[in-house]
Amino acid sequence: MENATPKIELLPADAKVKDIVAKLNEVINHVNTAKPQGRDRGPVSLRVMTEDDARRLLLGDLKDMDHKKAAQLLELSYGQVYSARKGFTFKGIYKEWRTLHNGH
Repeated sequence: MENATPKIELLPADAKVKDIVAKLNEVINHVNTAKPQGRDRGPVSLRVMTEDDARRLLLGDLKDMDHKKAAQLLELSYGQVYSARKGFTFKGIYKEWRTLHNGH
């Protein structure tokens, strides 16, 4: 589905100052009223992530599931899942995962 963003028409090369001011105001109004278009990273967190969640995400049944789907299943945010899998949180479990995959 495409965004229905209104097009702002270009000014002719010989535009007068009053036309330029009007066009600039049109652009400013457009920017000020436009809604931010972020990525759909999945649900917002409905609870605090636990060590059991992290263990499932890194070592258990959810280890091969993508971040977004795992977050939806566990009612966590994409960021919580990403942070655990990248070792920013639950460092002990991340270290276990790294040891299993690197042999160290």
